[in-house]
Amino acid sequence: MSAIEMFIEGESAVRSGVLSERAQELDSVVSRYLPMFYKRAFRFLGNVPDAEDAVQDALLSAYKHLGQFRGQAQLSTWLTTIVTNAARMQLRRRGNYFSLDEHQGEDGLTFSEQLPDSKPSPEEVCSTAEARDRLVEGVKQLSPKLRRAFQLREIDGLTTKEAALVLGVPQDTLKAQLARARAKLAGIMRLKPVREPNLFI
Repeated sequence: MSAIEMFIEGESAVRSGVLSERAQELDSVVSRYLPMFYKRAFRFLGNVPDAEDAVQDALLSAYKHLGQFRGQAQLSTWLTTIVTNAARMQLRRRGNYFSLDEHQGEDGLTFSEQLPDSKPSPEEVCSTAEARDRLVEGVKQLSPKLRRAFQLREIDGLTTKEAALVLGVPQDTLKAQLARARAKLAGIMRLKPVREPNLFI
């Protein structure tokens, strides 16, 4: 009996046949993608023990919340997100951060007071927001295949190999999908010019 089946046996809410099938699917995905999950956690944490802990936490969370998986994404994508979040939680738990509001040096200024103001100007904020909105609208116009490829590679930050593995396609196919997605987005972005500010308001 697998670890996931033993866990599910104790949960009264997960006794239906659908979740039993999903549990078997989860077991299969975990055994197939486990090395990729370790690499993903290692990329965030930088050492093997912490990466192993993060993956273990992520898998336990996935098993525990399997009933909440709605099937809107592939199970491997859902697990990759959980692993990423577990690695980020590990980073937050580390105690080697220093406060920006702690007084530094003889002048008594905090570190944050010594930094130059890096806030964008109102024009930059507006321009960035408009570009982001156009990009979001452009991504919505992509076909589901191109959208998934673009999401995994460009937004979620997976490597080409990892994204191809998650989608179950060869790397060359993924690269072709990404090239088509980028070309379509570039065309969409060119078709929608940035609004000129109304100077007569």
